Amino acid sequence: MKNRLLPYLFCISVFFTAFHASADPGSPAALAIKPDTVTAGIYITSIHDINFKDKEFTVNFWLWLKYKNRDFNFFDNLEVPSAKNVTKSFVSVDSSGEKVYMQMKLQCVMKDSWRINNFPFDMQKLRISIENSQFDSRYLVFVPDTVGQHFDKRFTLSGWTIDSCIITTGTKAYETAFGDDRLAKPHTEYSNFKVRLAITRDAMGLFWKVFLGMYIAFLIAYVCFYIHSDGMDSRFGLSVGSLFAVIGNKYIIDSSLPESTTFTLVDTLHGLTLFSIFCVISSTAWSLRLVKNNQLQRANKFDMRMAQILLAAYILANIYFISQANG
Repeated sequence: MKNRLLPYLFCISVFFTAFHASADPGSPAALAIKPDTVTAGIYITSIHDINFKDKEFTVNFWLWLKYKNRDFNFFDNLEVPSAKNVTKSFVSVDSSGEKVYMQMKLQCVMKDSWRINNFPFDMQKLRISIENSQFDSRYLVFVPDTVGQHFDKRFTLSGWTIDSCIITTGTKAYETAFGDDRLAKPHTEYSNFKVRLAITRDAMGLFWKVFLGMYIAFLIAYVCFYIHSDGMDSRFGLSVGSLFAVIGNKYIIDSSLPESTTFTLVDTLHGLTLFSIFCVISSTAWSLRLVKNNQLQRANKFDMRMAQILLAAYILANIYFISQANG
């Protein structure tokens, strides 16, 4: 009799063990679950509306997904974590074969952080990350489809050059259980499909457009060295006017850039120009003192010498800082 009961007892114990494992995601049996794979691929058709002030850009792309588990619902549970908004303009699903094949056309307004230390000689990395909010990494992992190109080389990203497009997969950790009381600790992980584009700005035209007013202001102040010592009022007036022109130019540039706590190239060049104009004003004050002491010839020599030294130092400093940013 006991021998007959043993198979039944064994089946019952296996049933309760499996039920306990499914109820407790943190149990060893649950951790042994083999996740289903989802092959994901992307083809970017356009990138536009790069907004530096608001730290965002708009991207249009095709996304395709291939998977066996028909419980995956990517139409309703597709997550783009760093997107401001996501618009699906086209979706098709083919479930006739062994695998489900889903293809969709998306437009996303992405939020990102910009590196503006070397603006306008900056290189940016645009990131797109895709997850499934329905299943975490215990049940679903992405595999990248790396066949073929991942962006349209014919589309124009005005003012930028695409250096590389890297497709990878990974796991993103969230230090929360999202309200799931079955988890032993507030920690969940979701598999994600990641795209990273490195783009470089075509900067020379923009550089002169941004800094031309600053350089003209410096040259106006520099001309003061060649105004006769009798016109000290004109020299002071031009220098002070140039000083405010440089400050105004900086505020105009800063208004189109995101806030930064670091010292950028824009800050460096404007600071250098302001200091150079201050040197012009200081030199004018010293020349005025020499003129008041009836040392007119000495004042003229000082002006010419100071003009050459200041111009050479200003040009060399600009070359150094610009080459460092563009290197």
